[in-house]
Amino acid sequence: QVQLQESGPGLVKPSQTLSLTCTVSGGSITTDYYYWSWLRQPPGKGLEWMGAISYNGYTFYSPSLKSRTSISRDTSKNQFTLQLKSVTPEDTAVYYCAAKIFISGVTTPNYDYWGQGTQVTVSA
Repeated sequence: QVQLQESGPGLVKPSQTLSLTCTVSGGSITTDYYYWSWLRQPPGKGLEWMGAISYNGYTFYSPSLKSRTSISRDTSKNQFTLQLKSVTPEDTAVYYCAAKIFISGVTTPNYDYWGQGTQVTVSA
């Protein structure tokens, strides 16, 4: 059973970089065929897909966030990370890591595994 757990600071100041880590257990980010993904949900709004890194290290980003977003991984720790630069209060949200099955030539609608989410507040 794959489990994901977000970790990182709950408070970030404007203009700083938001950094979160997703630790994966019960599976491997390199040998299990998933998109290892980041999503967020601002207060009162819907989920927003931010980006993902595939099992082979290829990255994907939301066009609206691409200029500020970086997703990477540490295969030795079975972790993948999110960095969001130059944050503003509009970046306040619950941030989730999640996994979606990777199938060549096929887009699947649902995520197979979710972290519990972590609240990040951007405030001075």
